[in-house]
Formats: sequence, C-alpha cells, structure tokens
Amino acid sequence: MLSGLVIVDKPQGWTSHDVVARMRRLAGTRKVGHAGTLDPMATGVLVVGVNKATRLLTYIVGTGKRYTATIRLGQSTITDDAEGEVTAAHDASAVSEEAVRTAVAAFLGEIQQVPSSVSAIKVNGERSYARVRAGEDVALAARPVTIHRFDVLDVRHEGSLVDVDVDVECSSGTYIRALARDLGAGLGVGGHLTVLRRHEVGPFTLDAARTMEQLAEDFQVLDLDQAARDLMPSRELSAEEAADLSHGRRILRDPEQPASAERPVAAFAPDGALIALLADSGRHAKPVLVFPADAPEGAA
Repeated sequence: MLSGLVIVDKPQGWTSHDVVARMRRLAGTRKVGHAGTLDPMATGVLVVGVNKATRLLTYIVGTGKRYTATIRLGQSTITDDAEGEVTAAHDASAVSEEAVRTAVAAFLGEIQQVPSSVSAIKVNGERSYARVRAGEDVALAARPVTIHRFDVLDVRHEGSLVDVDVDVECSSGTYIRALARDLGAGLGVGGHLTVLRRHEVGPFTLDAARTMEQLAEDFQVLDLDQAARDLMPSRELSAEEAADLSHGRRILRDPEQPASAERPVAAFAPDGALIALLADSGRHAKPVLVFPADAPEGAA
C-alpha cells in the first residue's frame, strides 16, 4: 500500500480540497488529507498525506511557515485579500518606504492577531466566512501568533496605491492577509493581500514541491519512514523494543530525547521502518501512534 507525503506546489485558483481530490485519483485511495489550508489565490507548498502518512499530518499542521507576499496599501477589502470587494480606499501616495519599514517592525515577535472574518474558523458550529456571506457581522477573538521574520523586499508606488513585497516567517495559525490588513490600518490607509506564495511548511520546502502537471505524469511520494525522519527527532530501536512497540507496549525512555504527545519522537526498527511515535511517561516511553507493517487500507 502506497503511503507517504506529497509536497505539492499548489496552483493559483485551486482550493486545498481540489488538490486532495486530485491526489485521491492519482494515488488510487480515498485516504488522503492535507496539513494546512491554502486559500485559492495562494500558491506554493501544500503538504498532502496518503494512507498511513495521514497520521503524521497533525504534527505538520503546527509547524512554522514561510511566505512571500505582496501587500497593497490604499485599499481595504471584505476578505483582506484581492478576492473580496473593496470596502474602503485612501490615497497612500504619501506613505514612504521608511514609514512602511517602521510599521512592519512593530509586528515582530509574539502578537495578538484577529483572524480575517472571512476564514474557516467556526463560530457556534458554522464557518465564519459563511456567516459573513450571509450578511452577518462577525468579530473573531484575537489569538497569539509569532512573527519570526517580516522583511520588506520592495516598495513600489503606483499612483494612489503602494505595493509592498514581503518575506514572512511565522508560527502556525498566522493569517498573512490579516498582517496585510493590520499593516494598512497601522499606516492609516488600509491594506490587503494581492499575492501569496508559501515556501516552507516545517521542514518541507518549495524546492521539494512538484506541480500538479508533474505529479500527473509521475506520481511519487516521500515515503513514510523518510517523512517521519524529516519531521521529528528519531530513535533507533533494538529488535526487542520494536516488537514491544508493535504490540502497543511501552519501552524505557531515552533521557537524551525528551518527548511529549505534542512533540513525539519517531521510533524506527533495525531495518529502518517506522514503528511508532513515542511520548515520555515517567521512566518509560509509550507509543502515541503505532504503524503496523501490513495494515490494510483504511486501518492504519
């Protein structure tokens, strides 16, 4: 059974669900999922799991991300990006590059960010974007995110508008279009996102990504064992330890590799096969997930 990760370079105009549907056809299985939605207008890295590798997606979703983007100052939109209607316009021609760089610096580090109201966050069981499209005013709560890097690459004045190219490294859960909105608000002219490309999701980069056309011609996955090694610390097991974990039994912990359910260690049999993900429990390490070698499709 084919199991592994596919690092997709998502094209513009495709939803993440569109990509998953195509991967199901190419892989010949229904058991396909992705690790973190990209909006239709965005392009770049979308990590897709096939069969047993879908169990790794939880640990990929929470990893850091890197994007390049273009922020347009002088216009606000209902979606905080170019896909929504313009709700306000201001003359941004007097906004200098120095002012942009100063404003950007204020977003570095841990900040409280209010997600875009047109997002997939659920409010009382219903997606926020559905409530907005129904005409409801939605106010989402701010949440902590961390901006590790927010570099200004270029500032271009286009009449009353200013386009700012940026490079952003951030924690999981950060909305780049919310950054665009808040940067514009901080400068007093409004702003929205016009271009977004994701370059990195944790250890998985655009250099390793393949286009939909390439995958249609030659469908390949990053095998489960290598994907786990790339994603998290690894532990080499003895044959006895591998047998114990395969049956769900705990083993002695490795004091050099602290592990938790949120940040587990990938444990490998002597032949290199992924056996389990481990979390520490006192003097022992217990399996959080076990990967049976011969599990049938749908049971892994």
